[in-house]
Amino acid sequence: MQYRQLGQGPLKVSELSFGTWLTVAGGIGHEQAIRCIHAALDHGITLFDTANQYGAGEAERVLGEALRGHPRHSYMIATKLYFPVGDEPDHGLSAPQIEKQLDRSLQRLGVDVIDLYQCHRYDKETPLEETLAALDRAVKSGKVRAIGFSEWTADQIDAAAAIAGNHNLISLSSSQPQYSMLWRKPESAVFAACARHSIGNLAFSPLAHGVLTGKYKPGQPPPPGSRAASEQMNVFMESAGRHYRSDFLLEAVEQLRPIAADLGLTMPQMALAWVLRRHEVASAIIGASRPEQIADNVRAIGVTLPPEALERIDDAIGEVAVQA
Repeated sequence: MQYRQLGQGPLKVSELSFGTWLTVAGGIGHEQAIRCIHAALDHGITLFDTANQYGAGEAERVLGEALRGHPRHSYMIATKLYFPVGDEPDHGLSAPQIEKQLDRSLQRLGVDVIDLYQCHRYDKETPLEETLAALDRAVKSGKVRAIGFSEWTADQIDAAAAIAGNHNLISLSSSQPQYSMLWRKPESAVFAACARHSIGNLAFSPLAHGVLTGKYKPGQPPPPGSRAASEQMNVFMESAGRHYRSDFLLEAVEQLRPIAADLGLTMPQMALAWVLRRHEVASAIIGASRPEQIADNVRAIGVTLPPEALERIDDAIGEVAVQA
């Protein structure tokens, strides 16, 4: 495993991090989820990403259970708030909501401090000054080490950085955008905004909801047990900017297979190396339903894709990749 600094904050993170949305909230079973988390630790992954919303808090509880007994300095926990938790109507990034949800996350995780506390989305109903001031207090109280956000626009990032600077508040360390070969929207403006303000990126869904593993074939139903075969888990595949199960897209993805073979890589390894080639990305967030998937993924670390391979990738999927 290799490690990169996460923006201007205090965290140095593993180039692959482990996300609990698929593993824990996806219903793979409690013991299997624990095994996957332990496998991630065994392979040098130090950052574990979750959210209070995942499984109505269950993801945080299971993650805390899996990490208990391991030295606290050997892992970092990133969690988020914004969406309602379970049946609760409360949501957003108001100061009272941040204070309440932070304490509940700490309790579910069973830790005294959260390494990275993130705004799961942008809250248009709450003044940004209120949100940033509340996050600043969370850091200064010792309950949080660094702060970040997910899926904010470049304008929202610029505005937050300006407010933090003008009011001497804790700076944002991280951005968590969706980013993959098939979803390249952050390249147009978000990466540049983050660079302006020394903010690192944690790329989620680097395998495009599993499509870039090659497991889905054009003209064929999704394999049993896959994300696309689950009504609970395929919602993002169905609602993506392009239908991730369309034959048109899957036929393009099939053209990636010989490129990976020529490089001596699996398709997931090539897709992860493609994301990690960007210096703006500190870590790519992977999920897993089996420990052996993690063992395969970590072999992407240290891989440099040659220019001719990058050109072949663009030729193969350029027409189906979402650019902006």
